[in-house]
Amino acid sequence: MFIEFGLIDIIDIFLVALMLFYIYRLMRESRSLNVFIGIMVFVVIWLFVSQIIRMRLLGSILDKLVSVGVIALIVLFQEEIRMFLYNLGAHRRMRSFMRFFSKEKGKDKKEVKETIMPIVMSCMNLSKGKVGALIVIERTVPLDDIVRTGDTIDAAINQRLIENIFFKNSPLHDGAMIISKQRIKAAGCILPVSHDLDIPKELGLRHRAAMGMSQESDALAVVVSEETGGISVAVRGEFRLRLSAEELEAILTKELGD
Repeated sequence: MFIEFGLIDIIDIFLVALMLFYIYRLMRESRSLNVFIGIMVFVVIWLFVSQIIRMRLLGSILDKLVSVGVIALIVLFQEEIRMFLYNLGAHRRMRSFMRFFSKEKGKDKKEVKETIMPIVMSCMNLSKGKVGALIVIERTVPLDDIVRTGDTIDAAINQRLIENIFFKNSPLHDGAMIISKQRIKAAGCILPVSHDLDIPKELGLRHRAAMGMSQESDALAVVVSEETGGISVAVRGEFRLRLSAEELEAILTKELGD
């Protein structure tokens, strides 16, 4: 039998292969690879039993299990599905595309500078004194649920205020500060902690919280290490470590100016 095979079929195969590769990588990063492999083995067994050797009783049982399998997959992989959809919507090109239709203009350079400089200067002073700090800067994804876990401040961004909040004897020292719309919204906030095994062991809980925040939203998380005084930024699930004042300013300017 002659089978037509054209350009559309090539594109179809390429897209399916790309989708399977992305799913594989997502499962590997989330430590769910064994579950995914188990599901694939189950699908192969189901196809073999019901379609090839046509065992009626066992095939009907497997058919019933497959019919509710979509719900089971959603329950098992809810975090991975949410992360996939978030990454799709938070992609830089997708944001630019949506901004084009919403006629949203880029942020004013002066506004960005007024937001960034107090953060940079306070981080440098905290770094010199080896005072730990965790500052989260909201972008397009609202962080209202995170703000509610801390104490509301709602103040203008001020270098002295940031340093006082993270002073070692301050009751808000251990939590995260949330900055939104050029305002310090809250401090002492609790962040989701990343369980990524690729995070270097020398990085502490603040860094894991910063990574978790950058994985679950498009926020920037600036960390000052209490042990080393090193300054880091977590953005889109990646760390920029051991930053100087100039490097920190450049990263924040680039990311917040988009």
